[in-house]
Amino acid sequence: MQRSSSALRVFRAIRPAAAMLVAALMVPAGWAQDSSPMPAAPSASKPFDVQQYSNPESHFPNPIGPHTPRRVAQPNLANTPRIDGLMRDGKLYISMNDAIALALENNLDIAIARYNLNIADTDVWRAKSGANTILGVNNGVVQNTPGGGVGGLGTQVGSGQGGTSVGAGGAGAGTSGLVQSTLGSGPFLNSFDPVVSGTFQVDHLGLICTSPFCGPHQNTTTGNFAYNQAFQWGTNMSVGFNNNRVTSDNPYNAFTPVLNSSFQFKLTQHLLQGFGFAANNRFIRIAKNDREISDIAFRLQVTTTVDQIENMYWDLVYAYENVRVQQEQVAFAQRTLSDTKKQVEIGTLAPIETVRAQSTVATDQQTLTVALTNLELQQLLMKNALSRNLVDPVLADAEVIPTSIMELPAQEPVVPIQDLVNDALTHRPEIAEQRINLSNTGISNQAIRSALLPSVDLFAYYGGAGAGGNSNPNYICVQQPEACGLTGAPALPPPVSYGSTLNQLVNSTAPDKGIGLNVNIPLRNRAAQSVQVRGELEYRQAQLRIQQIENQIRIEVRNAQFGVQQNRASVASAQAAVDLARQSLDAEQKKYNLGASTSTLVLQNQAAMTQAEVTLVSAKAAYEKSEVELDRSVGLLLDHAGILMGDAERAEVSHMPSVPNVAPRPADQPKPVNPPQQ
Repeated sequence: MQRSSSALRVFRAIRPAAAMLVAALMVPAGWAQDSSPMPAAPSASKPFDVQQYSNPESHFPNPIGPHTPRRVAQPNLANTPRIDGLMRDGKLYISMNDAIALALENNLDIAIARYNLNIADTDVWRAKSGANTILGVNNGVVQNTPGGGVGGLGTQVGSGQGGTSVGAGGAGAGTSGLVQSTLGSGPFLNSFDPVVSGTFQVDHLGLICTSPFCGPHQNTTTGNFAYNQAFQWGTNMSVGFNNNRVTSDNPYNAFTPVLNSSFQFKLTQHLLQGFGFAANNRFIRIAKNDREISDIAFRLQVTTTVDQIENMYWDLVYAYENVRVQQEQVAFAQRTLSDTKKQVEIGTLAPIETVRAQSTVATDQQTLTVALTNLELQQLLMKNALSRNLVDPVLADAEVIPTSIMELPAQEPVVPIQDLVNDALTHRPEIAEQRINLSNTGISNQAIRSALLPSVDLFAYYGGAGAGGNSNPNYICVQQPEACGLTGAPALPPPVSYGSTLNQLVNSTAPDKGIGLNVNIPLRNRAAQSVQVRGELEYRQAQLRIQQIENQIRIEVRNAQFGVQQNRASVASAQAAVDLARQSLDAEQKKYNLGASTSTLVLQNQAAMTQAEVTLVSAKAAYEKSEVELDRSVGLLLDHAGILMGDAERAEVSHMPSVPNVAPRPADQPKPVNPPQQ
């Protein structure tokens, strides 16, 4: 009895300290998220760690790790060092391969989509915990970078003037009109994560006694613990351990204080509804499939962005070459104007020829201004697409000089259209995404069919109870036996320690064991029937969507191949027109030198040659874009460029891309004179 009293005094002494310790440990769980402002431009760029958030915190080595918030690093807005290495004399010299490498490291569309990989990981955590929903991942393509046909900019090679308004960037591909409202439906799940709960309570009760069988005061200390966990095959386990210590001045209690303890171990197994892995791990399988979809969607994002960057690069090359051609036209018109003025002065030409030449110079200068502003726009769009920020004034003011030119193969490779279609059906991410979505619908329908069944649960339990405490010296049955209906004074019950009380739980002193069956049969079951039939309809609808995508891909591949053929013919036609215009200009200049022509005719032929050169540059750019579109439609754009997905995920290029049909600009090729300043 003394040991029991000492133990209770120790428990009372340490209880407040234990409560304060628990409160102190749980304080970090209430910390708010970091509300500090986002830095304008961090000092250094670091690779993105996709694996950092792929596993939840464990209790080891940090016991409170699962209950403390994790800090996600702020977005890194510093440009990678690669862009500084390409700066020379205040100009940014980039090849096609450099542009793609910079986009993989810095483009914000890719950076935004990169977070979806970790977001999908968190859904897998959530599903493994036994949650009844998963939050989902946005697997749409982010296209908020202006240029390359996005946002109303660069929609057509050689078209548009500087100052074109920017439209809204499109983000999110959606589900193509498919509503998968039954996805994840099925029997309710209990937590797969163990849940430990407890109740600690101290109670003082004052009673107004209306009978001789009560005492006016009662003090109760309660300490209850419970453990609950569910398993993926449909079993639920619960363990309860209850304790209370009651002190009362009721003389009819044989013990004071009274110690009561009980426990129960219970297993419940679903036999029909909710039985087996198919119904209970559906969210885990769907979340893992969604994680795989996130990988595929990120590949689609990289493909889309690389396609956009290549198109923007050819727009920049066109704008650069167009300025060069227009500058040559203005220079020629100015020389012709000077020659015309001299001939008018000596009387070999009429004064009206000077006016005509001046008009031509003014028109050509206006055309050059349009070309210059378009080049400035394309340079701005390119810098925005290849950087995370333009805070650095050196980068903001830098001219972008393309160092790659269009290289046409001597002979167009002939690939059977069916081979291209087969490659597209194998490599296009859209097909893979839709097939996995179809698999998710099938997984969900298995669980929905389980929800149609009646609820029949088999349960079994085992428990025990124990009682003890210190003997009550005021026990009325000892002091006044007649009050208890006894003829002689009984012996005072011996004290029972807390350890002996716990021993009673397992030595069958007061066992509590049993087995049973819970049955719940909805008689009409209309809600479950409607969900099951709707799930089947959505599955068939998703099957049709796959066929629709395949048909669409076949058309895209054929159209892309037609585009390559047509644009290749346009290049040949434009080249022939340039050759003809050059010969016509040479002939007209010779006639002019002999006095058999006028400056007006010479300027007309020069304008025709300039237009032919512009058409040739535009045709080459359109041809290169059609090659890019063919690679995209077949799904081999990244493979043909040698792009590694690991580099795109880390935002750190270790293997330089190599785009086919691209050549370095010759050193002796004419360049625009006095390039425009930003």
